[in-house]
Amino acid sequence: MNSRISTPSHTGREVVRLCLLVLAVQILGTTATSAQSDQIVTNQQTPPLMDRQKEISLALSACPPSIADKAAVYVLEHSGYVKIRESQNGFTAIVQHALPISQDPQCMDAEGTRTFLPRYLKVAELRAQGKTPDEIKQFVADAFAKGIFQPPTHVGIDYMLSTENITVVDPEKGIVAPYPPHVMFYGPYMTNADLGSDGNPHGPAFVAGEGTPHALIIVPIPIATGTHANHASPSDKSASSQ
Repeated sequence: MNSRISTPSHTGREVVRLCLLVLAVQILGTTATSAQSDQIVTNQQTPPLMDRQKEISLALSACPPSIADKAAVYVLEHSGYVKIRESQNGFTAIVQHALPISQDPQCMDAEGTRTFLPRYLKVAELRAQGKTPDEIKQFVADAFAKGIFQPPTHVGIDYMLSTENITVVDPEKGIVAPYPPHVMFYGPYMTNADLGSDGNPHGPAFVAGEGTPHALIIVPIPIATGTHANHASPSDKSASSQ
């Protein structure tokens, strides 16, 4: 999936607002709620399936080379995600879709695998079952309230080093656009003030979802210096399915 859905240019505070929404959607797994975005999501209820080897390569491109070779790998099928390789280092590579039209390759550490991954897998399963965005949103909220889904409890890292991130920039309108490589550190209840940041996504670091259990410290990485993995894909013969 190489196509991009571009948004109009924004400056100043509007850029900050949109970039914070990008990460808020990733953190909370929210779905669009306006009439316009409902129409977009209804027309494309589930992400289109990718060529398996391309999806594997895309998922691994989120990882640093030192991690990619031993990370678990998930791919999306008609019924939801399937694990095709076990982790040997605690990390998990997956192309997550905050909305069916977005594309968010991620490489999560053990804490992210414990907390973020179960939600990603369940959302994909519910989409495959034909659940509406509102039904999925309610399920996720209930699961957090019951402790089935949990936020990270300590600092950890989620690499998003791919140059092919196509991320939600306006959940109200269901709009996606490219987003540069970055890393995300779990920082429960952290705020931008804690970092001495004004929330500017072009600064050295900022917090998305600040003040919540899901807060993430975001550190953008210039594309010129981002060294994402470009490793051979694991074959189905050598991978263990789950």
